[in-house]
Amino acid sequence: MPAPNLTRDQAKLRADLLDVESYDIALDLTDGRGGPGEKTFTSKTKIKFASARSGEASWIDIVAEGIESAVLNGADLDVSGYVEDKGVELPGLAESNELVVDAVCRYMNTGEGLHRFVDPVDDGVYLYTQFETADAKRMFACFDQPDLKSVYRLTVIAPQDWKVISNALVESADETPEGAVRTVFAVSERISTYLVALIAGPYSEWRDEHSDELGTIPLGIYCRSSLAEHMDADKLFTETKQGFAFYHEKFATPYPFSKYDQLFVPEFNAGAMENAGAVTFLEDYVFRSRVTRYAYERRAETLLHEMAHMWFGDLVTMRWWDDLWLNESFATFASVLAQAEATEYKNAWTSFANIEKSWAYRQDQLPSTHPIAADIVDLHAVEVNFDGITYAKGASVLKQLVAYVGLDHFLEGLKVYFGKHAWGNATLADLLGALEEASGRDLSWWSAQWLETTGLNSLSPRYEIGADGAYTAFAVTQTGAKPGAGELRTHRVAVGVYDEDENGKIVRKHRVELDVDGERTEVPELVGLPAGKLVLVNDDDLTYCTMRLDPASLTTLIDRIADITDPLPRTLCWSAAWEMTREAELKARDFVTLVQRGVHTETEVGVVQRLLLQAQTALNSYANKAWAADKGWPEFSSRLLELAQGAEAGSDHQLAFVNSLAGCVLDEKTLQIIAGWLDGTAPLAGLTVDTDLRWRLLQALVAHGKAENPEIDAELAKDDTAAGRRQAERSRALRPTDEAKADAWERAVYDDELPNAVSDSLITGFSHPGQKHLLGDYVTRYFDVIDEVWQRRSSERAQPTVVGLYPSWAVEAPTVEASDVWLAGEDHPAALRRLVSEGRAGIVRALAAREFDSQAGV
Repeated sequence: MPAPNLTRDQAKLRADLLDVESYDIALDLTDGRGGPGEKTFTSKTKIKFASARSGEASWIDIVAEGIESAVLNGADLDVSGYVEDKGVELPGLAESNELVVDAVCRYMNTGEGLHRFVDPVDDGVYLYTQFETADAKRMFACFDQPDLKSVYRLTVIAPQDWKVISNALVESADETPEGAVRTVFAVSERISTYLVALIAGPYSEWRDEHSDELGTIPLGIYCRSSLAEHMDADKLFTETKQGFAFYHEKFATPYPFSKYDQLFVPEFNAGAMENAGAVTFLEDYVFRSRVTRYAYERRAETLLHEMAHMWFGDLVTMRWWDDLWLNESFATFASVLAQAEATEYKNAWTSFANIEKSWAYRQDQLPSTHPIAADIVDLHAVEVNFDGITYAKGASVLKQLVAYVGLDHFLEGLKVYFGKHAWGNATLADLLGALEEASGRDLSWWSAQWLETTGLNSLSPRYEIGADGAYTAFAVTQTGAKPGAGELRTHRVAVGVYDEDENGKIVRKHRVELDVDGERTEVPELVGLPAGKLVLVNDDDLTYCTMRLDPASLTTLIDRIADITDPLPRTLCWSAAWEMTREAELKARDFVTLVQRGVHTETEVGVVQRLLLQAQTALNSYANKAWAADKGWPEFSSRLLELAQGAEAGSDHQLAFVNSLAGCVLDEKTLQIIAGWLDGTAPLAGLTVDTDLRWRLLQALVAHGKAENPEIDAELAKDDTAAGRRQAERSRALRPTDEAKADAWERAVYDDELPNAVSDSLITGFSHPGQKHLLGDYVTRYFDVIDEVWQRRSSERAQPTVVGLYPSWAVEAPTVEASDVWLAGEDHPAALRRLVSEGRAGIVRALAAREFDSQAGV
């Protein structure tokens, strides 16, 4: 069921009244006989706290199977009427208070609270916590809001063969009479409830340490024992040490916690979570099969993102979720900066431009777009705000701010910020004040322009060329931000002019950095210089905008994108082409053709993977249906096969082409070739058909009716692991039959006991670009059930279903109409309404792009 809500006003009232001194938490995770518990665990919490006003009342949060007792200042409280959404009432508070709550709490399988997982390989039981935004109350009684920080001591009884990890170092570990082990942790540093962590189970462990002039940090890495053979701990430790060295130098503030553990855990809903000193990661980052270099790059970005949170988020924490973006935007910006300057991933800003910026643009063009500094009235609102605005647009805008004030001033401002607010809570105003102090600049206008508005400005070049081939005039024009109020912003940009070098390659010849302000900004530095073949008005990707190309530059992009030597400007060109496709300014078929012609020359494999995904989206949603079926998919899949067969044997590019091919609509000939790769009768030179690739190839055959349950069962027998079982679920959902779709739908929508990871596998297998004819009835069925799903499930459980099963496969006017009818209802929760409106916007955009593409005929 959904977790209790908390409003911003309620949180402020409680924070104004209370000051939390400490938590002492005792958990028994056993069955009473030394083995793992199954359904519930006991949780006894002693909280010491002060009240600003004697005699007033408050409440403490707890979501539990039941409350055994609650004792406030020696007096028993009546808990007979306990209900989860009310917690426990605390009447007649004294100035100094001691509360003891004895509860029986539930293990979860939704990735919230204390999650429990049983490994099918060895039956090992693994636990981990996930408390953001407000699920600490599922493990212990607490004042569950970010501005009531405190210190914590955990005592945990667990099976003898388990590792038990929390935020602090272990103080003692002793055997109990039942044969379990009681582990007592040292008192933690002062942190918010959502950052408390407990991870327990028969995890495998690796140890190291990082030492520099600021001290020595004990390092740990953990994963399930059945995954241990795949753990590349040395590489992770190397990147961890690079991160600490970089952040220590740039932040000039020592790492604030006693140790740093990184734990790769099963069925995790996100990429990672910044628990203080005990960061949890999606265990898919333990690569059990071959992946491209880009997967390692993204893992390193996630590692550095979470590490940056140790300062920005954990040491200094937002006061309320309005400033969630401060946490996430900063961590994203800092992680990419660290990647580019301190690790092997020197082109990290290229990936940022290609991945994060694309996410931000997409989110910012939705009707649900919001200012970066969002108005978060309650917990339900924040749970749908972990989005492309909060992460990617915010990071893009911070990059713009750094370009404006300078990196040195920005870092000096962070030192001021950490120094003033360490172990406390802060707001946007506090950060801006620190940056103003360090830079000597007034930034109030910057906040008003960039953080309190929505939408994208469009920047375009306007120039004239004389008879001698030189610019006689050059300006950058800006349109008002949309969607939104049409504001013009101040952009710090670089204008790059590109032309041929002596080898016929397109290289940058001139660069001018300036502030673009208002509708038109002259660039006199370029007047008199030779005109180029390509002009980028957001060269180096300094600002956040839609970059438009003049006709000559667009011709260069279409005809010669492969000749652009530097990966960042080349990526900016690819991104411009994709945004034009989404805006129905470039025909979808022309974008697909551009990708087919130029993708093989792209050096950055992450860009390759994104381009192939965008081309598939163009074919699936933006292109004329008849053209896509008759020409688009056959030509694209044929080109992918050609590229896979022609790529360097064993290369990342080869693997990227094969992976993309497996997700296409395929003809009989290609399916036979894939079958030969899978069974080994006709291998592709250099292609290692390992465990995960076997599943992808099998799923391509299943989706086209060339394999069925016997083949799925046989593959599962070879890979009867947690990941293998999820792959089998996806494979069964991909079968092109009415029965398979009905079964996947029934389980994804109605089985509330399914772990999120399994449900996600069913949802991703439900829809395939070659199976739209099987899904017609599900448009109506979707709108019939989503209110009920949202009411029954927590947000973490409901969101993937609502978003994943929105009928995006039905790019038709009736889908928009059905959405409109549902949205016209007045009793839908705001968060659910937002998600549906976003799905509707995607259909509207696709219809416009498809209509534009259809002008070219079939």
